[in-house]
Parts: sequence; structure tokens; C-alpha cells
Amino acid sequence: MTLSASNRSRLFILLEFAIVLGVLVGSKLVFDQIVWKFAGPLSLLCALSTILVFSRLTGEPWSRFGLIRLKRWWSLPLVVPQAAIGIVAILGLGAGTAFLGEALGFWTTAGTQEGVEDRWGDIVGNLPVYLGWLAIAWISAGFGEEVFFRGYVIDRLSRLMPDARWAVPVAVVLAAVGFGIAHMYYQGVRGLVVTGMIGLAIGTLYILYKRNLWPLIVAHGCVDTLAFTAMYLDLDI
Repeated sequence: MTLSASNRSRLFILLEFAIVLGVLVGSKLVFDQIVWKFAGPLSLLCALSTILVFSRLTGEPWSRFGLIRLKRWWSLPLVVPQAAIGIVAILGLGAGTAFLGEALGFWTTAGTQEGVEDRWGDIVGNLPVYLGWLAIAWISAGFGEEVFFRGYVIDRLSRLMPDARWAVPVAVVLAAVGFGIAHMYYQGVRGLVVTGMIGLAIGTLYILYKRNLWPLIVAHGCVDTLAFTAMYLDLDI
């Protein structure tokens, strides 16, 4: 029995995806024992490096993962309003989910979560630490998380499923679940749900934007900048 070309392609994608996830999880477990605060960004860097190796071996361009080249002159100005929509979606859905969960008695939004305090408690009034986390936010979260969870994961999951109209929506949902799980280790169940819902919103916008990741990279970076600035200034928001 021989495999068809499409099945061989899916088998290779499945193997590649499993290796990338293995690198992500395995390096995260290792870095957790060494530099817990930076385990997430470092493990993500390892996963992206693995994706880069595979893309070089196969000749696959990163435009497939949302890093498309803006060829038309009017494409660049469109990034601004699209990013603004992304910012509103992230802030609105994040706050809405958090307060809805509190209203239903699942958690409380009062105070600072223990994991967040442990990770970023020293940022208050500390300019070098603040600037350092801003750099990490734009490189790891804004760029890295969007390329991985939206560009790469949605592409690979949708290609692994049989050709069907529901393949992309299911891939968006599964990518959002993974995005939530990735933030659970320091934000708990509340972070899993809230971040997962944010991931669902960003993933939906990614498809609506015809898989152009640049507006969402900007939106993600801007929202994290607001969050870190609020922590630096010790604002209770």
C-alpha cells in the first residue's frame, strides 16, 4: 500500500509539527529550572529557530506564516487601522472575559495574580527592568507569539485536516486553546480562559486580514506596552 502525495505531505507536516511542539515544551521545562521568568520567551525562540530550520530545508517562505510582503503602496497605511481594530479586540475581549468570569464566580479580578507578581513585581519604578520587558514584549510576544500561534500553528493545523470548509475555523480555535495554555503557567485558569479568548479574536482577525500578520504584531506589541507601562507606573487598572 502506497501513500498518496497529499497523505505524504500531511505525514511530513505532522512529523514537523510534533518536533516543533516537542522543542517548545521540552525547552520550556528546561528553562523553568534555570530562568523561570524568561522560560516562555526562550522556549518560543527555540521553537521559532526549529521552524526556521525546517523552512530552510523545504524552501518554504515565511510569507506562509503571515509575514507577507506589502507590495502595494496603500497596504502600509492599512496596517494602522487594522492594528487599531486588533487593539480594541484584545482589550475589549480580555476585559470582558475577565469581568464576566468574576460575575459568574470563577475568579476575582481584585489584586494581582501571584504568578504575575512573581514574574513582574520588580518592574514598578525600575526603568531598566521596564525597558527590558518592553523589548521582550515586542520581540517575543508581539512578533514571536503571533508568528507561532497565528501564522505557524493555524497554517499547520489547517493543512493537517482533510480539505473541508471547517478546517480553518477549527485550526483558529485550537491555536487559541494552545495560546491560552501557554499563559496558564503563571496566570492560572483565569489566564487560560482570558488569553484563549484573546487568541480566538486575534486568530479570527488574522483570517479576515487575509493572513497578513503585521497589523496583529503591532496590536499585540502595543497592548503589552500599555500593560507594562501600567505596571511600571504602579497603576491599578
